[in-house]
Amino acid sequence: MSGEPITLEEAEMAGIYCMGHAYTARAANRALRCGVRSLEHCNLIDESSIELFLTRQATMVPTLATYDVLGEEGSGAGLSETQLAKLLEVKDRGLRALDMAAKGGVKLAYGTDLLGPMHRHQLREFALRAAVQPPRDVIRAATCNAAELFGESGLTGIVAEGARADLLVVDGNPLDDLECLQDPDRRLLAIMKGGVFYKNRL
Repeated sequence: MSGEPITLEEAEMAGIYCMGHAYTARAANRALRCGVRSLEHCNLIDESSIELFLTRQATMVPTLATYDVLGEEGSGAGLSETQLAKLLEVKDRGLRALDMAAKGGVKLAYGTDLLGPMHRHQLREFALRAAVQPPRDVIRAATCNAAELFGESGLTGIVAEGARADLLVVDGNPLDDLECLQDPDRRLLAIMKGGVFYKNRL
C-alpha cells in the first residue's frame, strides 16, 4: 500500500484522528507510519515501535486487564488450555511492552478493552499497570493524557478553573496506593460531573 489509507485522509479532513488495534511490532509500525494516532494493545512491540511512537507523537493504550480477566474466566467461556496459555504469554509480553514504552517516554492512555459482563473488572488495569509504573503516571494515563488524546486538554483530566468539574473523591491517596481507586463501593466517596454531585458521602 502506498500513501496513507483513505480513512486517515478523511479523518484529517474531518478534524479527527484514526485509532487502531495492533499487537506485533510490524503491525504497530505500519499503522504509525501511516499516521494512526492512537494504538491499543501493542503487546508484542519492540524498540523500533517506541521510536516511531515518539517521532509520530502517537499514544499507546495498553489493555492488560482483558488478558488477566480472560485468563481467569476464559475456561468458562470455552477457551482451551492452549488458548489460556497463549493469553498468559500475551499478558506477560504486554507488561514488558508497557515497561519499555513508559521508560522510553511514549505517551500512554488508559484502556481495558473489556466487554459485556467482564466490564466489571475495568479498574483492575490500575493494579496491573502499577507493577511497572508509579501511581502518578497511571493516573495521568487515565486523566490528562486521555484528555489530550481526545482533544480536550484544559477541559477534562485536570482540576482547574474553567474545566468541566468532573471530579472523584476517594478515601485514600492514590499517589501512594492505587488500591483506593479499585474499590469504588467502599472507597469512592463522591462523584461530581459538570459541577453537580451524583454521589456524595462526604
